[in-house]
Amino acid sequence: MRCPFCGHEDTQVKDSRPTEDHSAIRRRRQCPNCAARFTTFERVQLRELTVVKGSGQREPFDRDKLARSMTIALQKRPVDRDRVERVINGIVRRLESSGESEIPTKLIGELVMDALATLDQVGYVRFASVYRDFREARDFGEFVGKLGIDQD
Repeated sequence: MRCPFCGHEDTQVKDSRPTEDHSAIRRRRQCPNCAARFTTFERVQLRELTVVKGSGQREPFDRDKLARSMTIALQKRPVDRDRVERVINGIVRRLESSGESEIPTKLIGELVMDALATLDQVGYVRFASVYRDFREARDFGEFVGKLGIDQD
């Protein structure tokens, strides 16, 4: 593993342990060149996934992009970070075990919507506003009305 601070090619693992949900291995590393310490995570990848966008463009699946979009939707919300991480791991597991190597963005978006609906309604509406491309305040009202939430 290359040191992110000085670029030295070889770093030493000082400590390894599984994450709480056992979905990854957390490794504390130290660079023998500059003595900097940093953490890496090693995850099992069942298959290479390709995301197929609406335009037909294909790109490699990026777990971090999925995590960022959920984090943005849940920003400043009282949702436990570990719970969000478990949900993300569950979505990735479902995608990898689906048997398909090409995943449409629509499927990923729907899985995220379903997950956010159970985690936090505000995060759910925030994500929906981008995913469903809300243009006006009326779009929010209609969406929230479909949820059956009192808007007073």
